Amino acid sequence: MALKSLQYNHKTFNISYEILNPTASHDIVFLHGWGSNKELMKSSFKDELKAFRHIYIDLPGFGNSTCNNVMTTHCYAQVIDTFLEEINVSKEIILGHSFGGKVALLLQPKLLVLVASAGIQLPKSVKIKAKIILTKIFNLFGLSKFRKHLVADDAKSLSENMYKTFKNVVNEDFSFEFSSFSNKALLFWGTTDSATPIKCATKMSELLKNSTLKTYEGDHYFFMKYHHDIAQEIENSIIKRSL
Repeated sequence: MALKSLQYNHKTFNISYEILNPTASHDIVFLHGWGSNKELMKSSFKDELKAFRHIYIDLPGFGNSTCNNVMTTHCYAQVIDTFLEEINVSKEIILGHSFGGKVALLLQPKLLVLVASAGIQLPKSVKIKAKIILTKIFNLFGLSKFRKHLVADDAKSLSENMYKTFKNVVNEDFSFEFSSFSNKALLFWGTTDSATPIKCATKMSELLKNSTLKTYEGDHYFFMKYHHDIAQEIENSIIKRSL
């Protein structure tokens, strides 16, 4: 593991990362989802894609990377873009899981690999709407300590800055960003995913002009079982592109 300090918006970020296959001539960057870290991605893909230099990153505020700002996904992308430039990593292939998929999209890689990516807004359920109203009422009357009983599991135990960041990123709709992306995109999805349901994948695939979608039996973390097949699909896409 290594740490790289950089400046963004007058704040210092310490970014934790790890590079595998350091002598390989092509790069692939792995970005984890909300509440996770680089170790999850590394445990799935470290033995795959041997021809590539693997760059595993803890996004700011997760793992061993620091974050003292209230962020949006665009902020995350700017920090990671600066980071990749400073450590001389190309944006040839970027694989993003869930929230990491939104960051990967904004980085505009030559090949975008989305694994159960976030970014498509679905109508909120009555239950979620009720929780939002109750949270606002608690905040209005100075009862924010009760927030933990109402917020999503992904937001529990977060610092105040990261909780505000969570509220920012969870309410972003990236339909325009997906429709504006013109490079090749590979989409991989679990058919029983409840965090980013399969209908999100269908919509995303329609918006991305040059994309393919492949589904697998499994939930939001299906890739932990099917990492080898996903890696092969990436390799096949690279081969086809070079022909």
